[in-house]
Amino acid sequence: MDLTLLFPALMCGVFCYLGAIESACLFGMSGGYYVMGRPLVAGLLCGLVFGDVSAGVLCGVAVQAVFIANLSTGGATNSEITYASYGGIGLAMATTKDPAIAVTLSVLMGQTLGLIFYNTRMALYSFFNGKAQTAAEANDGRGITKWHIIYPQICTFFIRAVPVFLVVYFGQGVVDTLLNSVPEVVTHIISVLGGVLPALGIGMLMNIVIKDKAQLIFFLAGFVLLSFAGLSMIAIVFLAALVAYLVFLSSGKTAEPALATSEPQETTAVYEDDDLF
Repeated sequence: MDLTLLFPALMCGVFCYLGAIESACLFGMSGGYYVMGRPLVAGLLCGLVFGDVSAGVLCGVAVQAVFIANLSTGGATNSEITYASYGGIGLAMATTKDPAIAVTLSVLMGQTLGLIFYNTRMALYSFFNGKAQTAAEANDGRGITKWHIIYPQICTFFIRAVPVFLVVYFGQGVVDTLLNSVPEVVTHIISVLGGVLPALGIGMLMNIVIKDKAQLIFFLAGFVLLSFAGLSMIAIVFLAALVAYLVFLSSGKTAEPALATSEPQETTAVYEDDDLF
């Protein structure tokens, strides 16, 4: 066992708990799920604890691109993004530090381990909610606190921090063994597919955001400016903001105020039943 990996693996587990939507420490959705739970933030934090911020950010950017169009409708989800963030990026940082490998591991973690524990959490929370409702009907304040706050937080910590810690700490040897034992062509295919998945995420986002196919011209223009004109990303952002503002001004419609008339309008209502009047 590598004791130098103990602290980074433990911190990845703690970060995964803090990134939960029900985490009380960072106000749940506000500071937890939409901040700590994002792959881009996870890449930065994993890079800090593993001592390689640049590699962590690169892994975070690649994984964020994959999950950028990930939507959860109601209680249904197709992937648990916090497990994918800290489990996949943490395990990649413990092994190859390759963004393509991080993408592959994140998708695997989010759609297997993440969904298993997500459904486990939902089942346990249904039990906790029933107990909390019983305590509320009995006017038991202590019981409400236990079943609505304390026990769910303990449950969330154990089903998030412990699995991610075990995956990062004990998964390093497994991933290294697999990468060293499989043929080189297989690892090349994994790297290629890991590089394609971010493009797939961007494509899914464009499918949601772009309503008119003519708007694709702006995406193609930005791609040409970045790839062939050699402009920096910051310059393209300013140009995109300017173009967006001009398009907004050109497409804006001002409502003409209705002309007020002083002449009374005649009522032409016809009543069919003469007995009413």
